[in-house]
Amino acid sequence: MTRLIFLGPPGAGKGTQAKILADNLAIPHISTGDILRSAMAAQTTLGQKAQSYYDKGDLVPDDLLHDLIGERLSQSDAQKGWILDGFPRKLSQASFLEELLQELSQQCDCALNLEVPDEVLIIRLLGRGRQDDNKDTIRRRLEVYRQETEPLIVFYGERSLLKTVNGDQSPEEVTESVKQAVDSCKPSCS
Repeated sequence: MTRLIFLGPPGAGKGTQAKILADNLAIPHISTGDILRSAMAAQTTLGQKAQSYYDKGDLVPDDLLHDLIGERLSQSDAQKGWILDGFPRKLSQASFLEELLQELSQQCDCALNLEVPDEVLIIRLLGRGRQDDNKDTIRRRLEVYRQETEPLIVFYGERSLLKTVNGDQSPEEVTESVKQAVDSCKPSCS
């Protein structure tokens, strides 16, 4: 049973690496963006609530995100393990997740942090060709990441759950480093 959290700045390759690892381990890759999109597409009660924020261009509030994550981690396919990508993004979400996992009699095995220098991230993000990816917005997103998400590195480090991976390698080398980091994670007690 493997339960992992993927951390790292925008453009670090979290989604790519989480998907590869999830496929290898035959466990769900749980991305908050995917959860939101599928809940909205299915028009679930939570999805309709999320859609109302999305339509206004607002961020989905934490309590709604918490409900969606709780619902997803309770599903049968998540009982044998999971990889969380994009959640938690800040300390309040990490505290919520800790409580939720206790309620579900689950625990996180490891938080993997993909480290990539800012210059490399900017080049990668500009290379994606998205309309909203320009140097100023990318720098702003990295600034928000540093303020809100970097404290999670300390949070998981204090719990001896943090493994850092050099994300500034070829995708294949990062995959190999991620696998080695996962192998060195403590086995789950559940």
